[in-house]
Amino acid sequence: MMRTIEVLIVIIIVTGAFIAVSFFAVLPWPRQVSPMNLRRLSFTTLQMLDSNYDLSRAAFETDNYTIWGGLQIALSASLPPNIIYNLTVYEVTGQTTQLYTMVDSMSNAESLGTTSDSSSYLVASSNVTFDVVPEKIGEHNGGGTLYILNCSDAYGWWITGYTSHSLAQDLYNLLSPYFSETVMVQSSNQFEQILNNNTLQGETVQDAVIINTCGEAVPIPAGYYATQGYVGGNYAKYCYILGQRVRQYNWTWASIVGYPLYYVSNTVLFASQHNTYGIYGMQLVGQAGVNAFLQGLDNKTYSHDNDGITSSSNNPVNLLPNIYYYCNYYGIYPSPSQTSTRALHTSILDDYNLNLGLDMFNRFDNNYIPGAMYKHIFDGDTDITGSLLALGLTRSPDIRLTALGILSYYQPRLYHSEYTANDTSRIVVLQLGLVGGA
Repeated sequence: MMRTIEVLIVIIIVTGAFIAVSFFAVLPWPRQVSPMNLRRLSFTTLQMLDSNYDLSRAAFETDNYTIWGGLQIALSASLPPNIIYNLTVYEVTGQTTQLYTMVDSMSNAESLGTTSDSSSYLVASSNVTFDVVPEKIGEHNGGGTLYILNCSDAYGWWITGYTSHSLAQDLYNLLSPYFSETVMVQSSNQFEQILNNNTLQGETVQDAVIINTCGEAVPIPAGYYATQGYVGGNYAKYCYILGQRVRQYNWTWASIVGYPLYYVSNTVLFASQHNTYGIYGMQLVGQAGVNAFLQGLDNKTYSHDNDGITSSSNNPVNLLPNIYYYCNYYGIYPSPSQTSTRALHTSILDDYNLNLGLDMFNRFDNNYIPGAMYKHIFDGDTDITGSLLALGLTRSPDIRLTALGILSYYQPRLYHSEYTANDTSRIVVLQLGLVGGA
């Protein structure tokens, strides 16, 4: 019996203590227990108002009562009914003493109470364009001409899926902003003109870059170069003369895919001849072509040499890490993984006084270079006398790699436009509060 009475007394004491504490305790307001995130709401509202560029337009037309009033209606409709606001627009002056100057403001209350928060949003004038101006190759050290072989009387090979004309147009779009002058060479006769150091439209022939869009084939003019270049039943001597011209004029010759100079092409000269694969207007030269080109580049005596200096097996290769920097810098993104079937052997470096100006891919078998820019420098000298970009990759060609190789080698700078120019940027600040203050 005494136990029961003791338990009842304990229950009465505990219950009384709980009632007394609840009576005197001050509980927080629900909004303090789970407060509204005014900063997040403010920023989300600004983003929504500018989803169709309406906020940016209104920020630069505060004296237009129709647009400014429409913004106020949209702002009121975007917020819950218990939210009060103040929206202020500031001009970005760019001055060191005063960065911002108030332009105008709107509000639906005289005071935002004791609890408020805000977010800011940067807007730009509708006439602002963000531009990148590239440095022109050759504007400081001479040269600066880009020749793109777009010869209508020459066929391409190993450019499966493309024509040389479509490749030429894509290369023009990618590279012409970086050169002082870009010239489309429209025929083998025009090609002969620049081989003879004659301009086509007043450009500088010396120190030019020449891109052969015909892949493994190269256009051959039907005049002097076809007669002087044909020796022993083969046109390798023509490739030798090309190498001489590259050295004499300090050209950079770009071979976009496959074996360099493996065929010569002229649809009139070889109208009834083909490359054994049914492509008429073309003659096979073989690996003697690149050997002869390098002989001419190094000023050696010409000899017909058809010994293989390229790999003919399929090898997966990847862009080297330093090339990724130029991908991001110039905004050119080819596939980082490629297949190489025509990589040049490292023996050409010593045999023809070549230096690696740019290595683009990892080597395989320790002796083959899938893609690189080779600079010709005579032993004991420092002057560059001609360069060769050779991309010994399998078809189909990715001309982004050609553009990337040339830009990575010459490294023209990019000049970006300024964002904080006067009268083109404004800051919009939206401050929110809750009705009733706390």
